Amino acid sequence: MNISNTPSNSSTITGFILLGFPCSRHGQILLFLLFAGVYLLTLMGNGSIICAVRWDQRLHTPMYILLANFSFLEISYVTSTVPNMLANLLSDNKVISFSGCFLQFYFFFSLGSTECFFLAIMAFDRYLAICRPLQYPTLMTARLCTNLVVSCWVLGFLWFLIPIIIVSQMSFCGSRIIDHFLCDPGPLLALTCKKAPVIELVFSTLSPVPLIIPFLLIMGSYALVLQVVLKVPSAAGRRKAFSTCGSHLAVVSLFYGSVLVMYGSPTSEHDAGMQKIVTLFYSVITPLLNPIIYSLRNKDMKKAMQKFLKL
Repeated sequence: MNISNTPSNSSTITGFILLGFPCSRHGQILLFLLFAGVYLLTLMGNGSIICAVRWDQRLHTPMYILLANFSFLEISYVTSTVPNMLANLLSDNKVISFSGCFLQFYFFFSLGSTECFFLAIMAFDRYLAICRPLQYPTLMTARLCTNLVVSCWVLGFLWFLIPIIIVSQMSFCGSRIIDHFLCDPGPLLALTCKKAPVIELVFSTLSPVPLIIPFLLIMGSYALVLQVVLKVPSAAGRRKAFSTCGSHLAVVSLFYGSVLVMYGSPTSEHDAGMQKIVTLFYSVITPLLNPIIYSLRNKDMKKAMQKFLKL
């Protein structure tokens, strides 16, 4: 990576400045307390799901094993941004090093891609359980479940590896200010010394794929599930079938709804404030709500959580 200066900025760039949430010192402290509380609740909620699945033998099934892995992913996802955001809220210079910025960029988007893949295989699991109930134990074996989990992690972390290596070798000059609370590719590429249309094309091509393909798989799985459920003669049977995938649908709606608002329309339509709010929702608020959704709508998980919390 090369760092250059322009006439408008004679000082050597030693890192990027993440503006975060500009406000008074009192406001910064209040935001710190708010986000610190949200972060701790997220760790506790998702950690409780992991422990409940680990210690309750009844939950040693593919559905809950996938859920425990998903909870671990949510902890990792929120940890990729919130600790640095909390440090910036209490910092006066709000500087993040180049290596720190690139690492945050890589882990944030890799974990986001992994989350999309996980949502897809969780939908596939529900499809097998509802549409192929008799063959489900032989189809969704422990080996297949493990292979799916490993594939999600590997594919998610390989997807943005080449782009981040390319960006880290680019030259940056002029302003070093990023009007965001994390290292987002849009503001980051705007700081390069010269336009790189090829790199921008690579990002615009690669970024939507982990969103679109899993989303199509999720929609296809639930279209088949809906087709089967509507053929169930009793209303009680239909409610039971829908209840097994209701939590997952709620999580998918929260995550993809906010992501599509952010990336489904031209960036120019969103000011910096709106970008921060939407990014906060799918990267911080959604991981907080997921344990609540799964524990409230799933009786087995609710019982396991209550049993765990009483220990």
